[in-house]
Amino acid sequence: MEKELRMPLLMPLSDMDTDAFIQFFLKDKNGIKSNLQKQGAVKFQGVQIESLGDFQKIVDAISTKFLSYVDGNSPRTKLSGNVYTSTEYDQSQKITMHNELSYSAKWPGELFFSCIEPAQSGGETLLADSREILKAMDRDIIEEISARGVIYIRNLHGGMGMGPSWQDTFETNDKTVAEDYCKKYAIEFEWHDDQLLSLKQASKGIIEHRETGERVWFNQIDQFHPSHLGEEIYDIMLGMYDIPEKFPMYVKFGDGGQISEDLIKEVLRTVDSVTIAPLWEKNELLIVDNELMSHGRNPFTGSRKVLVAMTE
Repeated sequence: MEKELRMPLLMPLSDMDTDAFIQFFLKDKNGIKSNLQKQGAVKFQGVQIESLGDFQKIVDAISTKFLSYVDGNSPRTKLSGNVYTSTEYDQSQKITMHNELSYSAKWPGELFFSCIEPAQSGGETLLADSREILKAMDRDIIEEISARGVIYIRNLHGGMGMGPSWQDTFETNDKTVAEDYCKKYAIEFEWHDDQLLSLKQASKGIIEHRETGERVWFNQIDQFHPSHLGEEIYDIMLGMYDIPEKFPMYVKFGDGGQISEDLIKEVLRTVDSVTIAPLWEKNELLIVDNELMSHGRNPFTGSRKVLVAMTE
């Protein structure tokens, strides 16, 4: 019998304009919140979101305490005060599953998505319930991560180099601002002569949900480990850097031990086994509990435009 995976709750609406949807949402906010915690994601269909302005108006009205993408590791564009593009990554490649900013000391509680322009083909925002991942994961891996924790390593260039710059990451050109952020969130940092900023961030890897207390898989060890890029790219990077710890990003166990490629392969296989790929249509609003549901993106053809906002 095929495993039943947790799907986002679908709420079809009757072609609501922004004002009608805001009124509907606020009237049943507690019920929607309850469904969000149960399902991990809720998708509203039939909401007239034709532009950045429509999306901004809705998220401003139904949520508060917005987060910027400071300390973020993915390429994206800030479109307005609270709204960003989804990750701008080669459209021929899959973006593997992750909980937003799970490698950081501060991550969003909820994510808001809307697809203004669906892709010609593909481009689904992939979803995988973090509780289901934990349930399916090899017990030995869970025990090891629980006991040893995780250290994320990032080497941010000063304007020229591979990966993100520290200026883009911290949305500033002021070194003091970047340093103050690191100090506030207990991120180890070190400046190098070539304006490179090295960061080390400790993380649990498996956490308890901020409200329900449920244990969830909450890490990006597969995305930070270069083996997920494939053997060819991994070998090229080894030729560019003398040790993996100097890669633009890397990951180790919290006690400094190396994470094996076999472990990463097993993590990728397990997460893939509980991942779903709901199609995008226009006039939809997807709300994701970032601790309960990881997300990714399928490759796509044609143009694709997805807007994102993040709140505490």
